[in-house]
Amino acid sequence: MGGTGRTIHHLNCGTMCPHGARLLTGRGGLLENARLICHCLLIEADDGLVLVDTGFGEDDVRDPRRLGRPFNALVRPQLIHGETARSQVAALGHDPSDVRRIVVTHLDLDHSGGLPDFPDAEVHLLGAEHRAAMNPGLRERQRYIASHWSHGPRWVEHEPGGEDWFGFQSVRILPGGGEEVLLIPLPGHTRGHTGVAIRRGERWLLHCGDAYFNQDEVRTPPRNPPGMAAFQTLNEVDGKARRENRERLRELAARHGDEVELVCSHDATTLDGSA
Repeated sequence: MGGTGRTIHHLNCGTMCPHGARLLTGRGGLLENARLICHCLLIEADDGLVLVDTGFGEDDVRDPRRLGRPFNALVRPQLIHGETARSQVAALGHDPSDVRRIVVTHLDLDHSGGLPDFPDAEVHLLGAEHRAAMNPGLRERQRYIASHWSHGPRWVEHEPGGEDWFGFQSVRILPGGGEEVLLIPLPGHTRGHTGVAIRRGERWLLHCGDAYFNQDEVRTPPRNPPGMAAFQTLNEVDGKARRENRERLRELAARHGDEVELVCSHDATTLDGSA
């Protein structure tokens, strides 16, 4: 970060295999299983590790029922212990207690399951997302799993209104940590959904969370498989805001692709390096 180019590890912290690959990803057959992932980031900072999203956690692997029958039946998470963030942090030679901060794009169950595996970490997020998860509306109740934060995380809420970042609002976090990490509010999928921008030398990496699901959505011209488009509509809390933010991200990629790399949470081809 800054001019030093900190190490950033790209992790898959949860594989999901719903039916209908072509409808969901635009690739494969209609009857094939899709491969979706939980794309998380691990940043090696001077004062400890920073994790961006957590995917599924060890408790989810031990007891898949906590995720709910509809989610398990439709999304078909594989729940592999070696894919949990805690397991991968250890495999990289770190002590999981070195994860000092977690930054979440939002608190959907496939993004927050690993929070209990790092009980002493600060959890940074937009205040609107924390309020939504703690007091969910009728349509939001199945997306948030209260057991993911029953351990009492060290929440650190942030509010929009910071500096301009390529035409987006930004919230600078981790003050004094030597790392340039920004929240980029991208509401729509959830009330407090945010992107996370990380400076890498002269360039930026923007984790867009679920602001889009398929890398083709932010290419020009955009393309979105019909099954995925329907799934996004089913899960959005503000469709107009979600679509507007996705278009802004497409414009960002078109105009500033040499300065900003975009990734999203569930497109496996991005993580595989084949997008």
